[in-house]
Parts: sequence; C-alpha cells; structure tokens
Amino acid sequence: MAGLAAVAAAVALTALRMPAALALMLSGAAGLAWTGTLDRAWDPLAALLWSPDLALVPLVLMLGNTAFYAGFATRVHDAAAVILQERRGGLALAAIGGCAGFAAASGSSLGCAATMSRIAMPAMLRAGYDPRLAGASVAMGGTLGALLPPSMLLIVWGLLSGTPVGAMILAGLLPAALSLAGMVATVLWWVRRDPRSAPLPQPATVSPGAALRAVWPAPVLFAIVVGGIASGLLTPVAAVAICLALTLGLGLAQHRLTPGTLWSALREALRQTGAVLLVLVAAKLFLVFLDMTGIPAALADWAAGMPRLGVLALLVPACAVLALLAEPLAMLALLLPFGLALADAWGLDAVWAGIAAVKLIEIALVLPPFGLIAVIVATASRTVPSGPILSGVARFLFADLLVLAAIVLFPALSGWP
Repeated sequence: MAGLAAVAAAVALTALRMPAALALMLSGAAGLAWTGTLDRAWDPLAALLWSPDLALVPLVLMLGNTAFYAGFATRVHDAAAVILQERRGGLALAAIGGCAGFAAASGSSLGCAATMSRIAMPAMLRAGYDPRLAGASVAMGGTLGALLPPSMLLIVWGLLSGTPVGAMILAGLLPAALSLAGMVATVLWWVRRDPRSAPLPQPATVSPGAALRAVWPAPVLFAIVVGGIASGLLTPVAAVAICLALTLGLGLAQHRLTPGTLWSALREALRQTGAVLLVLVAAKLFLVFLDMTGIPAALADWAAGMPRLGVLALLVPACAVLALLAEPLAMLALLLPFGLALADAWGLDAVWAGIAAVKLIEIALVLPPFGLIAVIVATASRTVPSGPILSGVARFLFADLLVLAAIVLFPALSGWP
C-alpha cells in the first residue's frame, strides 16, 4: 500500500504542476522515512553521483547548446533542404532529417520541436505545403533524437538502471534507423497519394556539393561518438568531450561563436544540467523506495503471462495520459522500475527495456488527441494550430507503432553486433 501511495502521490503532485523532480523526491523520501529505511538510499545515491558516466550530462548539454549557437545543429536541415529541394516532399524529408540531427545534438525532443518549427515550417508553408504535412514532419522528426546518440533519455536510463551507457547509446541506432525509414515512407506515400500536399519544387539555387561541404561537421561528430564507442577506443565521456572540443574549435575558427554566444551556451547548459541532475537524484530516491515495496516485480509477474503486444496495447494509452502530466525524464523514471521488472520476467535485459521505454515515451509525446510535441510545434510556429498537426501525425503513427511492436517482439533489434 505504501508503494501504491507513493506512485499516486508522485502522479498527483505532478498533475498539480509541481516540478517533477520535487514530486519524485518528496514521494520517495516520504516513503523511505515512513518505513524507516531512509538509510538504504545512501549507497545507491553515492553510486549514482560517483559514476564516471554522470559527466555525460553537462558534456552532452554543453555540446548541444554549442552546436546550436555555432549553427551545426540546424545546418543539417539546411543542407538536406538543398539536396532534396527538387523532389516532391523533399522539404518535409529535410525537416525530419534536420529535426533528428538537432534533437540528437541537443538531447531534447521538446527543445527540437520548439526550435525547428520556427526554421523548417515557414519554408514548407511558403512552398505551399499542406500545413498537416509541414507540422507533422517537424513533430515526428523530433522524436528520432531520443534514440540517436548521444540521447539524454538513454543516458539517464543507463545511469538510473546501472546499465553501461555506451551499450544504451549504440542500441538505439537500429530502432532509430527503422523509425526514420518509416517516416520517409510515410512522406513519400502521402505526397504520391495527394500531390497537392507538396507542390512541385523550384529549381535549386545552391549546388548539393556546396551544401554537403557546409554540413560536414555534423556527420563527423556523429561518427566520433558512434565509432569511438563501438570500437572500444573511446569511453562515452571521452567521445562526447572530443566532440565538444571540436565544436568549440570549429565554431571559434569560423567566427560563428563569440564571447556572447559562448556565455549563452554555457549559461543554458548549466541551467539544464542542474535540472537533469535534480531529476536523477529525485528519481533514484523514488526508485529505491519503489523497489523495496515489491510493486514493480508484482506487476511484472502479472503482465508476464500476457502477450507482449497486449501489454503494449495497455502501455501506449497509459503513457499518453502520463505525458500530459510529466516531462519525458520524469516519465522515464516512472517507467524504469516496471520496465526492468518486466524485462526480467520475460528473460530480457535492461538495454532492451530502455530502448522500448524511450520509444514508447516519444510516441506518447505525439499521440493524438493530446500530443505535447504537436502543441509545442503549433505554439512555436504561430501559424498552424495543433489540430491539423495532430491530424498529420496520425498518418505517421502506423509506421511508428509498427517499429515499437517490432522492438517488443524482436528484442534483437535493440542489440548491437
């Protein structure tokens, strides 16, 4: 009963607009104090705070902010728009690719939605694109960043669950590629079915070669992270640190970073780091108490006898409701104990549970009729209301849900050779 009360309290406090970190901390600490087991939280907290991978939090956030102010994060979209400009639906495909690149660098799907909606959507609307296609492309593209390295959600899952962060980062690559393929297929199907949704483009004014020369830092940074970790030559912390140093060097050499923009990047990164660290500590307290109550294991034992797709059918709408109350990091903390227990009951590992949970959260953030990311896109763009965007998102959901079902049914998709 104490565990159920803690979960209910955390959800209720979050629904009352209390910061998620404070809600989790109060619920977890109160539960531990009530049961007289507060001392059991010190060792897990110490292990979390002394973890070498904890340095990834400020490094990734600083990398994302620096890449944004240097223009590297948004240049992926600009180059893709030039390369795909002469293809019907090319601007929508460029928006998806650009959102993926920005979200991967920033580690935030919500931040990507707010920024890219002001960059990608005006170009599509000026070209005569259907507002549903324009808004949905940005909203769906942002969800890819949760699975692409260095994803903050995957880093947080690794830190809270004790799973190697490098394994989590690499495990997201194939699901991200499948998700991207599904989105591309949806755009191509949409514009073929309704050519008026994406008018014939104007001739390109910039050569694809020039666009590629301008965008080269982004794939190089991606290759350093993935190649360094996969080869074992670099730890995740070292790989991200090298990328940050390279981004700073290139930004300064190309005069894209100034003392003012560097200070803005540092200030924003420090603010975000404080928020993430607070969530991590609060979530750890909450998870320690919840694990002691045995609720996750009991729920997993009940669900283990059900078909996996049946469990998934229950989780998708539940997470859609939870997305209205909590931010993605808090959602991840609430899902983590149940995901780990369910994976254990099914004979699977924590890496699979993390990939499935992150994909589930990202779908919940765009799922109609609420869709937090769609609302953010509509608010930031100020030109297209959330209704048409959610209508467009609905056309992408079949492919995205298919990818989630494949991850659940075929756990090897979240593995790394």
